[in-house]
Amino acid sequence: MAVDLRPWREVAVPHDDVLKGTFTDAEFAADISRVNAGKASPEYQDARRFFARTYVTEGMGLLLHSVLSRLGGQGGDPVIQLQTAFGGGKTHTLLAVMHLVRFPGAAGELDNVAPLLDKAGLTDVPASKLAVIDGTDLSPAKPRKREGIEVRTLWGDLACQLGGKAAYDFVAEADAQGVSPGKAALVDMLEQTAPCIILMDELVAYFRQFTTGKSYPGGTFDSNLSFVHALTEAVKAVPRTVLLASLPESDTEAGGEAGQRALRQLEHLFGRLHALWKPVGAEEAFAIVRRRLFERIVDEKAMEASCRAFSDFYAREKSDFPTEAQDTKYLLRLREAYPFHPEIFDRLYEDWSTLERFQRTRGVLQLLAQVVYRLWQDDHRGLLIMPGSLPLGDVQVRNRAVYYLPPGWDAVIDRDIDGPRAEATEIDQRDTRLGAVQAARRVARTIFLGSAPQASNRAAQGLEVNRILLGCAEPEHPLAPFKDAVTRLAQRLYYLTSADGRYWFDTRPNLRREMEQRKRRLDDRDHVLPEIKRLLERNIGHDFFDGVHVMPASTGDVPDDFSLRLVVLPPTADPRAEPGEPPRFAQELLEKRGEQPRQKRNRLVFLLANEDMRSRLRDEVATALAWRALKDDADNARANLDTLQLRQVKRAIQDADQHLPHTLRATYNVVSVPEQELDTDDKPRPLRWLTARVNGAAGSLSNQIKATLVGNEWVIEEWAPIHLLGLLKRFYWRDEQREVSALAVWQQMCQYLYMPRLADSNVFRRAVERGLDSEDFFAFADGKDEERYLGFRFGRGSHVELTEQSLLMEPAAARAYKEKQVAANPKPPGTPNGGGRPGPKPTGEPPAPGQPPEPTSGPKRYFGTLTLDPVRAKAQFSDAVDEVITHLVKSGARVTVHVDIEANSSEPFEQSIVRTVRENGNTLKFTNNDFVDE
Repeated sequence: MAVDLRPWREVAVPHDDVLKGTFTDAEFAADISRVNAGKASPEYQDARRFFARTYVTEGMGLLLHSVLSRLGGQGGDPVIQLQTAFGGGKTHTLLAVMHLVRFPGAAGELDNVAPLLDKAGLTDVPASKLAVIDGTDLSPAKPRKREGIEVRTLWGDLACQLGGKAAYDFVAEADAQGVSPGKAALVDMLEQTAPCIILMDELVAYFRQFTTGKSYPGGTFDSNLSFVHALTEAVKAVPRTVLLASLPESDTEAGGEAGQRALRQLEHLFGRLHALWKPVGAEEAFAIVRRRLFERIVDEKAMEASCRAFSDFYAREKSDFPTEAQDTKYLLRLREAYPFHPEIFDRLYEDWSTLERFQRTRGVLQLLAQVVYRLWQDDHRGLLIMPGSLPLGDVQVRNRAVYYLPPGWDAVIDRDIDGPRAEATEIDQRDTRLGAVQAARRVARTIFLGSAPQASNRAAQGLEVNRILLGCAEPEHPLAPFKDAVTRLAQRLYYLTSADGRYWFDTRPNLRREMEQRKRRLDDRDHVLPEIKRLLERNIGHDFFDGVHVMPASTGDVPDDFSLRLVVLPPTADPRAEPGEPPRFAQELLEKRGEQPRQKRNRLVFLLANEDMRSRLRDEVATALAWRALKDDADNARANLDTLQLRQVKRAIQDADQHLPHTLRATYNVVSVPEQELDTDDKPRPLRWLTARVNGAAGSLSNQIKATLVGNEWVIEEWAPIHLLGLLKRFYWRDEQREVSALAVWQQMCQYLYMPRLADSNVFRRAVERGLDSEDFFAFADGKDEERYLGFRFGRGSHVELTEQSLLMEPAAARAYKEKQVAANPKPPGTPNGGGRPGPKPTGEPPAPGQPPEPTSGPKRYFGTLTLDPVRAKAQFSDAVDEVITHLVKSGARVTVHVDIEANSSEPFEQSIVRTVRENGNTLKFTNNDFVDE
């Protein structure tokens, strides 16, 4: 935290009752009867303390001005109805009027009252009589004593309070009979007692006690309605009299059918001539709550510095916060709400006030008083009290919050949001980056405050990420942990739901709980491992390997041949033979195929699961399978999901499909190959395993496996002739041996682990072909007929075929054979093909000067037929091109080559052979290309 920014607890001082936790809910619930009887708490009973803690809102100021004007005979409304939502400040406003009247001659000493007197043109509050009718304190069935008089009705009680027996005489007969006294009697009574104020609070609570058709000492329902009607007309007719009456706003507050009926009737009566009171605005709530909960701000500069820091923060990171937070007006809101963040008030007044049980300002005070007390006790060091600061893990705070909500929210908070067992707490504890700023808990609390009241209104649910950040991030906080926390919570919590970029809590578990239950029922062998196998088969290509064997069930499933094969082992806790070695199954595969010893051991390479990641892979695969099973059940009417839940399932499947390939690559990133070295006596040393990590961050998994194998030279794609020469010298050209089967060399390289591991036989063949370009390495022959080498090549590169007859010869022996061949077949100069007269010069070369041109007589056409061995056809045809066709082309002749292929079978050709030969023949543009029936 910057040195010039101080925590709110060092700047704002709470009132003693808040600071010590000695407040009670009753202290936030004004009781006009107790104040009238002198029995209320000091905060309400003492006028000075009451106004010291009361913020005069715009609506209250207008009302008090109207009352003062009416009492002073300077206008003002005679009848004022106060009707707001539960806890909207109606009774508190009536108390303000009461204290003004009870403090004559010194009202100017009260906070915020002097400006009201000036505005009304008064030096003091006119001395006035006061009557208080509290519907919750009266019973129509029970008479009561006033000034020594037994009164039964509202009008009897009213008269006694305003003028004692003298005033009561105007309504005595009507009070005794329980009938309305009428307008005239009330006018006479008011004229005698004016100036006066009549305060009627909770009037509906009195009226709903009447049973239809039944008479009480207090009269009947209709007689009381008639009295209210007459009273409003009388107050209007008598100057310097004021009637203020409070009515609930909703039917729920009215209570039951009788209360709702009474509310409709009273609204109609007052609606004829009343003046409506303007309720508390959201901005005014800032000052109301701060004045009631906090005694003073001890450092205005520190407050200003904190507010500006937040404002600058929102402007600097404007893409991450709502647009409204970047407006200059938001700085003013920060100042007015301090030490609370404005978002707390916005959510409480905009969202929580829609709850039927939430009492607006009173409810806000009750909740925030608990919050301030707990944060103070916990030495909270935040710059502001924010939605993310709400200590919902505290029993008192949680109980106050869930009191206004439907049943079920206790479990939501305990399981997901806050407290020692909550998932958000565990996430913070596991990840120090998040835990350093309590990112998961702060995000969860913010979402709760902004979404709990909306649980039943699914159409406008949840908070977007920018508003979540507004509720939990402070200027010195990096935003990344909070953004990560949103994602983490969405993946882990049971009661958190998200859709279209919005997040909200609900008492109905999200589908994650159902998914987790399904996941626990999945079996590794029957479900998880087959899915991992499918993913691996889809992600590992066959372009480099001749065979890829994913999680083979037995050693017999991997062929023992000359093909390069990748064996992918399952991500299970298969025991290892020795520390640092592959699982035992890999060694078993290397040793045998089924019940037979494995011969071509140098053709196997292995891909293993990273031990640190294999549990995660199995968990993510099981999660994906569970989501897919849930969608399948929904598609087949085996699970009842609404549209939102189905979208959630589809999104979870999409997320899994996106994440699983990355997790797969991060898990299967260990390549292992067996290797065996020879000692100085060419005896094999003990087998060892070489391992390397695959870089799974770039390219396909198949390409990265290949890159790792080739990069470490564990598999060789290109082999130089010099290396082949070294291998031949070490293992084959020993003693008197000067030649070796080329095919045998390749096959033995596939067997012995101390030899190089080539990608395929073509790598070996290309090394041979490049070596034949020089006489430094070896010679090659297609075969041997007694002492004569067939297709002998030395110092002349050409295509070679690896057959059982092909030989690799030691260079010295090859030179001796070549010299012997030259000696046996001398060629005179200019005679490229042996003895006889010189042949013609190449076409296009003029004869030497003075020399007659070559004779033009002689053969002019050549025909040749060659029968090829089907096994060695490629090599034989290559020789025909080099030794015959090339010379004919160089002579300038027009050469045409026809290839006739005839194949006869005792059995009909398989359709696959017919299809393949026809397609390839057409591709090669065969003029005749068909099969015929005999």
